[in-house]
Amino acid sequence: MKIYNLFPTLAGRFGYWQPHLERAAAMGFDWIFVNPIQRPGRSGSLYSIADYFQINPALLSPRSGVPPQDQLKATVRAAEKLGLRMMVDLVINHCAADAKLVKQYPQWFVHDGNGLVAHPSCWHDGEQIVWHDLAQFDHEHSVDKEHLYRFCREVVLHLIGLGFTGFRCDAAYQLPSPFWRRLIADIKRDYPESVFVAETLGCSPERTRETALAGFDYIFNSAKWWDFSGSWLLEQYQLMRSAAPSISFPESHDTERLFRESHCNIAAMKQRYLFSALFSGGVMMPMGFEFGFQKRLHVVRMRPSDWETPAVDLTGFIRQVNQVKSRHPIFLEDSNTLLIDHANPEILLMWKADSRDKSEALIILNKDAWNRRHFRAANLYHYIQKPPPLIDVSPEWPLDYLPTPFEFELPPGMGRILVTPGS
Repeated sequence: MKIYNLFPTLAGRFGYWQPHLERAAAMGFDWIFVNPIQRPGRSGSLYSIADYFQINPALLSPRSGVPPQDQLKATVRAAEKLGLRMMVDLVINHCAADAKLVKQYPQWFVHDGNGLVAHPSCWHDGEQIVWHDLAQFDHEHSVDKEHLYRFCREVVLHLIGLGFTGFRCDAAYQLPSPFWRRLIADIKRDYPESVFVAETLGCSPERTRETALAGFDYIFNSAKWWDFSGSWLLEQYQLMRSAAPSISFPESHDTERLFRESHCNIAAMKQRYLFSALFSGGVMMPMGFEFGFQKRLHVVRMRPSDWETPAVDLTGFIRQVNQVKSRHPIFLEDSNTLLIDHANPEILLMWKADSRDKSEALIILNKDAWNRRHFRAANLYHYIQKPPPLIDVSPEWPLDYLPTPFEFELPPGMGRILVTPGS
């Protein structure tokens, strides 16, 4: 999956989405992921859904005369004509605290010690953060679990009716695995092409694996936070890949913008996207990354007026990386992956092997996004198991010939990608 995250309140009304869809398709993405498009509660947060069967008025053209659902369906059809499938956030771990559901079905919700509907919370840096605009569903202990389950299934079926075939399941780890196992099986029985992706960031690797095994097609990984050196990412990757393939991202709506974090370093942007796209089976990139936007995507305050003047244009580079990913099956799965020690600690040398066509790949990446670094190998073929040739498919300045010994001055953040032909 090559996913472009079209942030709905930044893109604006559905009628304005066409240029963004065309740009995503031109960059080689095959999925569009949109954050929640349902009507929010008083807080205005996209993730505080008050009505699961009504569309956010901010996304509609009220004077068009076209019914709300038809406006969305027209946008979905436009995406499909460009070869793009549509994925939407599935937020069924909580709803808006002011949703009618809270009063209609109080038995569906977690209650605190005072008998009041509980708000979801988490601990961050020793401080408890409570989302007072949310009410937490009780999928585990509700006395009316069956009715709650059927409601959630109806939400999914409604979204399928609107044209969505993919679902990013928000905080999937907070729901019991038997719930997901039943829901995914029920939906896929009638809609086998549907895709379920688990958002499990922030929970333990063991809990992530348990969630993934409930039938999810993909999970998101934590490659965005890797320093290119520690062992934890590869350990998690190897633990998870037998459960479900994963999706990397260089930034998301839950993180700061990388262009801002990197002090406007274009090399760092290219480095992270290249690694994210080729490390795991899937990749996701949020709207604006390609232009070096610096404003964080805000689930309450973001508006079309927050569209920034592009600081850079990485669309060509992203298209080239996506082409490398699409053309070489080894980059379309969570393949067997190992780090290889190298004399230069500023060089990442990663080996990958495809379990299907027996091809191999070497990723040679300059970890330093500010300085050139020297790479030397007495014989590149010592790092692979197959006989020659190795082919350079790097998105920038690919070499026609790989000499022995091999030496190269890697510009800041640059990655050189070498593959063997498949069997």
